[in-house]
Amino acid sequence: MEENNFFSIKNWNEDDRPREKLVLKGHTALSDAELIAILISSGSRNESAVSLSQRILATVGNNLSELGRLSISDLKIFKGIGEAKAISIIAAMELGRRRRAGEALERKKISSSNSVFEYIQPVIGELPHEEFWILYLNNSNKIIKSAQLSKGGITGTIVDVRLTFKEALQLGAVGIILAHNHPSGTLKPSQSDIQLTKKLKTAGESLDIKVLDHLIITEKAYFSFADENML
Repeated sequence: MEENNFFSIKNWNEDDRPREKLVLKGHTALSDAELIAILISSGSRNESAVSLSQRILATVGNNLSELGRLSISDLKIFKGIGEAKAISIIAAMELGRRRRAGEALERKKISSSNSVFEYIQPVIGELPHEEFWILYLNNSNKIIKSAQLSKGGITGTIVDVRLTFKEALQLGAVGIILAHNHPSGTLKPSQSDIQLTKKLKTAGESLDIKVLDHLIITEKAYFSFADENML
């Protein structure tokens, strides 16, 4: 019993307890494991919440993006993590993703392919399936609206050209930027990617709506049709 009590955070020095440490030193002083320990509150009989959190992180290479990919069942494999704790971790990861997306939304003016990547990567960069999005821009290159046009399996997605330009006309957009993710991680455009870009560009020309770029997005990088002179 005494050995088990040793693992309880309550018996640690106050400076070493995650909650107290956050209050005394601020949230930036905590490690990723300590922040997760606050979420799950307790570990198991023989392991502290911090130690359990360190073990979970070790299985994903201490990569929070990879941690965010884990499902409830993935997390429940760890002794000491039940459904409630798994849900808490997943909710925290999703809040972090949405915060990043919200910060990107504040930078609505598009000045380069990199600014497009910063805007759309938090939305589709880590998805296990493919999604196709359109950014609608005004004449100042500011985003009027971004919208998911289609959602498909990992092998591809279908885009409705008519729906794309119907929305553009309704919004009064003068330019659009295409973006879709490659869950496989490859940045090389497929033949269908190239054909679709040409098809949308041709359709846009007749309506005086420019296709400014088409980005292929992965978790950490992107391919720009405009940068590669493929438009």
